[in-house]
Amino acid sequence: MGDAILLAAINAKWIHPSLALRLLKANLGELEKQCGIIEFALRQPLREKVDPILAARPRILGLSVSIWNHSATLELLRELRKVWDTQSSSGQATCHERPVIILGGPEVSHLPPNAEIFIYADYCVAGEGEVAFRLLCEKIFADGNENSFDTITFVEAEPVDVNKINSGYRLYTGEDLERKLVYVEASRGCPFGCEFCLSTNTHVREFPLEQFFTEMDDLIDRGARTFKFLDRTFNLNIERARRVMEYFLGKIKNRTAPLVVHFEMVPSRFPPELLETIARFPPGNLRLEIGIQTLNAEVSAHIGRPSNPGQELAALRHLREKTAIIHADLIAGLPGEDMASFAAGFDALWAALAPAKDNAASRHSHVEIQLGILKLLPGAPIARHTAAFGMCYNSSPPYELMESGAIPAGDFDRIKNFARFWELVVNRGLWSPPESWAEKDGVFEKFMALSDSLLARFGRNWGIPKNELLEAVHAFG
Repeated sequence: MGDAILLAAINAKWIHPSLALRLLKANLGELEKQCGIIEFALRQPLREKVDPILAARPRILGLSVSIWNHSATLELLRELRKVWDTQSSSGQATCHERPVIILGGPEVSHLPPNAEIFIYADYCVAGEGEVAFRLLCEKIFADGNENSFDTITFVEAEPVDVNKINSGYRLYTGEDLERKLVYVEASRGCPFGCEFCLSTNTHVREFPLEQFFTEMDDLIDRGARTFKFLDRTFNLNIERARRVMEYFLGKIKNRTAPLVVHFEMVPSRFPPELLETIARFPPGNLRLEIGIQTLNAEVSAHIGRPSNPGQELAALRHLREKTAIIHADLIAGLPGEDMASFAAGFDALWAALAPAKDNAASRHSHVEIQLGILKLLPGAPIARHTAAFGMCYNSSPPYELMESGAIPAGDFDRIKNFARFWELVVNRGLWSPPESWAEKDGVFEKFMALSDSLLARFGRNWGIPKNELLEAVHAFG
């Protein structure tokens, strides 16, 4: 018999370790020594996920479910149940007894009770699980609960006091720190009301900084190289943001090995003192993710999102002059935004971010624009606009918008293709749109025509050799 509790997750990629699993394990108290963690990558064969779980023979199996691994986790549960049911019905002694299954994570916290995935589980912890999961495990062991898969019990977890939980950073392995992203958080929550997001209007809680810095010291000493902050609004508290960035600046200055930090920031909060701090990062050491989403103020008002397009674009122009890697997001399909509005927003964003040839710092920077399709996340308030704006979403994860009253389905397919080729060609630094495109038809329109032609030529937007892709781009003219 292995660990009594097994925590598992199917991560998007091998380089993305789950902080959630480590937080749960680190807050199990006396049960931590009986808990193991196992992680899989989304593209791993199903058998490579099933066999290690069966071999572990846990008493409790906890699975972290997100929008990106929902379908893969459901597939895993179906296969596991086949094994457990087959051995149970045979009447023979079995080495693979069914564990008590507990689901948790942002996806299952908001799904309707009749969602298929709940058929395969005994409990679902909805919300932050650091305390609730421990209490549930203690209850299961104390009561000797036997799972039946007939019904599921939902446990509503309250937001935790971040001053009273263990961080879990010590549970990152040496391989995690040296070869993967290291996820950390200095705060939780978001005060803004963007209706497409599940973090909307949640209480912001800040982790004690001195303890946080001590934990970062330990991670760096152990070999951590790339830190990705999960904070939804890292620059909400400007002085606090500067303190964290100053900490990493000091570490970068005194370290010979590469050290990269990634922050998600809101575009409306870049005062001069924060820009000054950002400017002192060496090229390649700072990555900023800026959620623009839309530059149409009327559309922003529909979804409860604060908007000042002029101020946001000005901030981006300032950031472009620094040496940070800038990643800006746009969402296609927001209520009331048509193709012309989305194209105008894209062109304005590109004009703000395109490297200036006469600026030395911007020549060292790298900018990326990510185009996404609006998703109707279970529990997200944006659902209230569905009828009024003719929104039609896919009912399966990731719940993308298929058409709206303003944009037909065919155009969403073209935007997806545009986004893929933009990622392959521009975001990855293979090629950049010439200035003439912006001066004539607009970068969005020209690149849309280019992406249409690339799809027609290759019949796909994946697995294309770089040299062939670049040759086709140059041939487009």
